[in-house]
Amino acid sequence: MNNIVLASVRQPGEDAVSDLHIIDGVVARISGGGGIPGDARVVSLDGRHVIPGLWDEHVHMTQWALHSNRPDLSAAASAQEAAAAVGSYVHGADPSVTTVGVGFRDALWPDVPTLEMLDAATGNQPTALISNDLHCVWLNSAAARRYGVEVDAGGLLREEPAFALTRELGELPDSVVDGWVRDAADAASARGIVGIVDFEMTWNRDVWLHRIAGGFNSLRVDAGVYPEDLERAHNAGIRTGLELDGGKGLLRAGPLKVLIDGSLNTRTAFCVDPYPDGGYGLLTVSFDDLVSLLRRAREYGFVPAVHAIGDGANQVALDAFEHARIGGRIEHAQFVRTEDLARFGALGITASVQPVHALDDRDAAESNWGGRTQRSFPLRSLLDAGATLALGSDAPVAPLDPWAAMSAASTRSRQDGRGPWHPQECISRGQALAASARGRSRIRVGDPADLVVLDADPLASPDSEFAAMPVAATLLAGRFTYDGGLP
Repeated sequence: MNNIVLASVRQPGEDAVSDLHIIDGVVARISGGGGIPGDARVVSLDGRHVIPGLWDEHVHMTQWALHSNRPDLSAAASAQEAAAAVGSYVHGADPSVTTVGVGFRDALWPDVPTLEMLDAATGNQPTALISNDLHCVWLNSAAARRYGVEVDAGGLLREEPAFALTRELGELPDSVVDGWVRDAADAASARGIVGIVDFEMTWNRDVWLHRIAGGFNSLRVDAGVYPEDLERAHNAGIRTGLELDGGKGLLRAGPLKVLIDGSLNTRTAFCVDPYPDGGYGLLTVSFDDLVSLLRRAREYGFVPAVHAIGDGANQVALDAFEHARIGGRIEHAQFVRTEDLARFGALGITASVQPVHALDDRDAAESNWGGRTQRSFPLRSLLDAGATLALGSDAPVAPLDPWAAMSAASTRSRQDGRGPWHPQECISRGQALAASARGRSRIRVGDPADLVVLDADPLASPDSEFAAMPVAATLLAGRFTYDGGLP
């Protein structure tokens, strides 16, 4: 029997200390002190604060692990600068191994990517650069030949062709990728993460079963399913919420992920009003096809999670949810018409949002959605309209760090002196914490002992400390997945 007492802890906003008694992975008792069983392991926390374990509701875990081990081009301020930066990496590189860079943001570049530009910088070294939002890949001629893809004078692939190549670029030995994933998961645990919803674009169940069999045990994982695998999942008896790892409690089936538009950075998010270039973005799934998918999801027991970034895509998604008479999630909800806000609450739709994107995409939004950005990342408006918020990162689009997400949600600014962006859309820290812990705002008897120990009160800390919150320990079902040096 797992029997542990976390002694002398505080819940956020409270001065009184108590002891948390954990038995077999569940909070069995919260007491004011004393009465500790003699067979219990006692960990004295000296008045530290304890909160429910944090979830990242939208991650591409393999891509995040790969991203963390590839050249980062996010600082490049132009296409020429990005090409020059990756050019420094290819000098002396093994031509049998493709050079892969990540993180470029071209929405505000003063120049445009070209095949000629990247070829000049990289020569015959096969090179592929994956954009920060994952919706675009810029590759040179050598890489186009290697992977048998056709590119125009820009050297760019967008949307599904980009996704397909990104998957191929990630086909490294399991021994390499799984090690990187373990490292990424350990780093997430050190920031208080106990679980993720993984939307990696693959048949994810077998990937995670393999990792768990190999000893992975630091996070809970809800593994998403994509439409191309929906029948396979149904035939295997899988539905959202089903445990998939034989009772270990680490792996469950996640939502059905449906992408219906692109992204802001690639100007493919589907919008009601045109972009400066006259385009409206891309609607990649028709209304009728989306309704059909949502009905199949309901029949098969899947919670649908619809990727919708542009206000036009959010309108289509909400219309389809209403027509299919099913609730679910909208992933991103980045740009929403004012008249659609109340529909989230009325239809029982969770807005699965990534607040750091509001800071990263601030200038791109002003450039492409000028005069309308008060409707971008409308977190406060969604809450006020009765929606449920679930916070995440969309890693590798933003770092897998819940405190960065919660800080962005509650301040709409970085700690860099730049003023907040549309501060009327800030939510409170308490609301941000609950939206990062699946609605849990306090620790209660009977809760799973998925817990985070903090060195500061998250409700009273200065903004800069909250954004970089010092995590002392993380527990999953009463087991330490991160211990920052506690006794």
